[in-house]
Amino acid sequence: MQKESKETDEEIIKRKGMMAVDRKKQTMERLRSSEAVYVLMSGGTKLPYVICDPDTYDDQILVFFKEEDARKRMAGLAAEKNPVQVIKVEKKSFLMFYTSLYPMGVNCIVANDGTLDRAAVQLNELIVRNNPDRLPEGQVWVENPALNLTAIYFMQELYKNRGQAMTEEMKELYEEMMAHLGRGRYIFAVRKDEGVLALKGRDGQVYQPLFTDIQEFGKFNRQNQFRAVVVEADKVLNLIPAGSAGIVLNPLGVNVQLKIARASQD
Repeated sequence: MQKESKETDEEIIKRKGMMAVDRKKQTMERLRSSEAVYVLMSGGTKLPYVICDPDTYDDQILVFFKEEDARKRMAGLAAEKNPVQVIKVEKKSFLMFYTSLYPMGVNCIVANDGTLDRAAVQLNELIVRNNPDRLPEGQVWVENPALNLTAIYFMQELYKNRGQAMTEEMKELYEEMMAHLGRGRYIFAVRKDEGVLALKGRDGQVYQPLFTDIQEFGKFNRQNQFRAVVVEADKVLNLIPAGSAGIVLNPLGVNVQLKIARASQD
């Protein structure tokens, strides 16, 4: 009788590694070619729900190939007081959807989380975007993924803890948002005939809308009523109208109200 050979620890690790690579390749192909995927969307931001992996620190979203798997994961998050919903993204919208993750600061897509087929794919492995340094002369790249991502985490925590005082984590995220706000460049919406736009916030006060990128401005300007004005971070306070309580960041996205005083004209 032939004696059955046993795998060494090294052989087991190698085999599992090869299985993980194969699963990742298959997942990437399905992310490109499936008829649709199901995405968990945050009820607090109306954007894909983002999770920071505690081991890799990847900022990742959750995507599923079966609606029932997505709904099971949604139920798990709901039990933890995270308001999310399942949104179907069809194949024709894949490129636009995946590209939209870059300005959000997302760098990883996790497919089938909570199942045996779980696989993580880096966003830059799935799609390659245009180099922002190669824009035509006269054009500028406006994108603030660090600010947008911090605002997403802040609003997810805010909706999770609705009606309660700000947690220490939320206070830290708020301070981080304010620090990011002092860097980069932004987009103001200017009426083509009436000047700078202002919006009434949830608290009844007036806020100046500010956009982190052209994608967020485009959501707001679907009827082409406004002109985009690019402003460096150190000039933002100068453009806040008198009487405004501050700014509202990406009103059709994270919709964060930040109370900032108008710069002194002295």
